Amino acid sequence: MWTSKNRAQYERGGRYPSDLTDEEWALVEPHLPAQREVDRREIMNAILYVLTTGCQWRALPKDLPPKSTVHDYFVEWRCDGTLTRIHHALYGEVRKLAGKKKTATTAIVDSQSVKGAEKGGAGLMRAATMRARKSRARSAISPSTRLG
Repeated sequence: MWTSKNRAQYERGGRYPSDLTDEEWALVEPHLPAQREVDRREIMNAILYVLTTGCQWRALPKDLPPKSTVHDYFVEWRCDGTLTRIHHALYGEVRKLAGKKKTATTAIVDSQSVKGAEKGGAGLMRAATMRARKSRARSAISPSTRLG
């Protein structure tokens, strides 16, 4: 229930609700590669702003780093695995805070998954996809006629 006491507990206090708190930054910072002349926390704040608001890169507020810089770091960190490492580290911390082991030890498989695996699952999908590709390849319509 939202009471004034509870609301204060979840108040983030940053410029934007997506900005990292000092405690969150302490968890994220060790996983980021050392950078040259850029404030990594501001880059992370800008990335989180885009991800939480759903805004376009070009709509980043002017008090955050330039959109091209933020986007370049986002792509670099996604490609080199930095964002995945941060995700796994934070996931483990959340589980630890909940009194659980850092990684899940139980898996649940539903009956539909089992039925799909018994019938061939991915193999059947692959065969159906291949049939569709072959039938398109045999089509008498050339790509240039389809455009017109």
